[in-house]
Amino acid sequence: MAFIQAVMWGRNVYDSIAKFLQFQLTVNVVAVVVAFVGACAIEDTPLKAVQMLWVNLIMDTLASLALATEMPTEELLKRSANYRVIRKLKRTLIAVRIKIFRKPYGRTSPLISRTMSKNILGHALYQLVILFTLIFYGEKFFDIPSGRWARLHSPPTIHFTIVFNTFVLMTLFNEINARKIHGERNVFAGLFSNPIYYVIWISTFISQIFIVLISLYHVFSWIFSLVYYILFPIYSWCVN
Repeated sequence: MAFIQAVMWGRNVYDSIAKFLQFQLTVNVVAVVVAFVGACAIEDTPLKAVQMLWVNLIMDTLASLALATEMPTEELLKRSANYRVIRKLKRTLIAVRIKIFRKPYGRTSPLISRTMSKNILGHALYQLVILFTLIFYGEKFFDIPSGRWARLHSPPTIHFTIVFNTFVLMTLFNEINARKIHGERNVFAGLFSNPIYYVIWISTFISQIFIVLISLYHVFSWIFSLVYYILFPIYSWCVN
């Protein structure tokens, strides 16, 4: 029993790392391409530094806690499908369902499998198509002023706020897809088995709503003011 538990935990840790990599690489590919193309095409990045700070918080800290805290299950010991062997015995077809245990990960097995590569490229391509459509044609779809030629230190435009909000929401929902790395069809299977995951996901979703409505700049300015004017003097008194 202890040996089986060790195998389950080992594969669970391996899969958790793979899930996190699949999610993080997708976000990185999209963010880098959008920033590069934006800098070349409109001489400005559609995603500002403070917005990227929030995206990195979602991508690194929160995603690592959400994707790496799932408990191991017996499904880790089995293949995702059953093989049906049909034999002809005395003019009778007998269907035998055989459960075959999944082979262990080899020493030379790539951490990013072919299925993961397809998921990363597929989701990244989908998100890039949506984001570039919003960046270059969003003002026509929503009948709003274009934010592509706004001045460097001008207030955030509605146009690029829509781009930022779309990028974050696609990243959040892709976090659900990142839970499956072996080609499973049902990405919602076991979604509520890990309280840490759905608490972080819901909290991030609600935080994104408030950030868009209140302004991300004012949120981080308030946090900085709180730390600088209230917490920093208290820490100084404690040190002294």
